[in-house]
Amino acid sequence: MADSPRVEPAPDHRDAAVLHRIDHGVSWITLNRPEAMNAVTWDQRERVIALLGEASADPAVRAVVITATGKGFCAGADLRGGPAVGGERIAGDVARMIRLGAQRLITAVLDCEKPVVAAVNGTAAGIGAHLALACDLVVAAESARFIEVFVRRGLVPDGGGAYLLPRLVGPQKAKELMFFGDALAAVEAERLGLVNKVVPDEELTAVAREWAQRLAEGPTRALALTKQLVNASLDGDLAAALAAEATAQEINMTTADANEGVASFVERRSPKYTGR
Repeated sequence: MADSPRVEPAPDHRDAAVLHRIDHGVSWITLNRPEAMNAVTWDQRERVIALLGEASADPAVRAVVITATGKGFCAGADLRGGPAVGGERIAGDVARMIRLGAQRLITAVLDCEKPVVAAVNGTAAGIGAHLALACDLVVAAESARFIEVFVRRGLVPDGGGAYLLPRLVGPQKAKELMFFGDALAAVEAERLGLVNKVVPDEELTAVAREWAQRLAEGPTRALALTKQLVNASLDGDLAAALAAEATAQEINMTTADANEGVASFVERRSPKYTGR
């Protein structure tokens, strides 16, 4: 980016469960347990949450990509990697585990102040599917599948699935997917609106990089405020949405990027946003 400092990619440590690098303003978060289809462990979840928080606070980061190695994006939760819990389970234990675990992961994506792109390289099941659906944009490989796997285990969906899915496909289709737990091919997920774009497997990284780079070169604070407006609009009424819109415009007009956008229009040139 012309006016943003380039952050050189940090070396990937191939033995790490979560790989991370920052490249040209994009934070790449990669689940790296291909032998387990990237079923997410407690440690991985905490690392991803921390990286999303760091992305929000770091002005050098202007977009995020979440992806994975191997043939699976995320096959769900792997509870074996969590802290040891001894003794008899008591009332409240499960609800607390869900609040502090799956729900924190999903809200970390929703609350991230930078746009988040999911590059779904393979099967996204259970919390893995919800991790993808919580992202702002979803690019999927042709081989990717989305599975509401909970019913197959006699479980209730968690990780915000019963909130996210109906808002994307409507309640009737959401119930079908959650009641039967059938695998949904990437092309069908795109048709339903769960996925923005399906690409050949070998093109996934390149397309995700292209999209993330476009976002990283955009007006970062305007994108963050737009994300907040869209997410909040799903639960509020028109009056609340219009009030939030006016407030967001007021805040955004204090940014350098907003001034640059207006000036570039007047001067008939391409804008050069810096994220400030």
